[in-house]
Amino acid sequence: MPRQLGLLLAFAAMIWVGQAQAQERRLALVIGNSAYRTEALKNPANDARAVATSLRKLGFRVIHREDTSFKDLISALQEFSIQARHHDVRVFYYAGHGVQVRGRNFLLPVDADLQNEEEVQRKSADVADLLERLSELRGGMNVLILDACRNNPFLNQPAVDAAGRRFRTRSLAKPGLAKVDAPNGTLIAYSTAPGAVALDTSNEPHSVFTKHLLSGLPVPGQTVETLFKRVRIAVARETQQLQVPWEASSLMGDFCFAPDPQGRCGQ
Repeated sequence: MPRQLGLLLAFAAMIWVGQAQAQERRLALVIGNSAYRTEALKNPANDARAVATSLRKLGFRVIHREDTSFKDLISALQEFSIQARHHDVRVFYYAGHGVQVRGRNFLLPVDADLQNEEEVQRKSADVADLLERLSELRGGMNVLILDACRNNPFLNQPAVDAAGRRFRTRSLAKPGLAKVDAPNGTLIAYSTAPGAVALDTSNEPHSVFTKHLLSGLPVPGQTVETLFKRVRIAVARETQQLQVPWEASSLMGDFCFAPDPQGRCGQ
């Protein structure tokens, strides 16, 4: 009997997702960069695979890339921007190194060989450019999820926890940087707050942020704002406040990755 109940629930979940997909055209670009020439990371490629799988189950058409070179990173972003015009919900997930230069945030390809801040702007992807292209779309909504610390690597300062232990982070250095406002119809979710670092966990397959994100994505009826609030609470608790996720939102309506059994969104 329990097995039959489980099968029925799984079938019902498929129906709910199918209904959502019929109503909303969903697109996601998922990128995980781990194999950096220097400052390699353990979790991002695993994180990206798991997020891509989860989003497919939730009715998204997924563009999935791992360990992108500069050319591949720019190409994936361009493909996403073009396809985004034909979709109502656009999600971009990135795990890997991120830096900030002069108030702008950049995502680093794995072949990045940066000698100064000017090279960052020429050899990495500017988040502001993607936001600008998405903001030009009429209707629908955008969700950007950045499991990366927006830090300047040229400070070359080690990350140290409250007990004095050094640890690997999703940035090349500390401290973090200023927030970025979300354009109309957009939510930006950062794995850590400005001025802080995002942990790359060596003893688990996923970063602490993505681990809790994966747990929350399939919860029925949960709004995207509630999802990230719960992720923030869980990450802060697990890291003893060393990492506190942060969001900027200008969404005008409700959105759920998974609707409830009645097809509603608003839990």
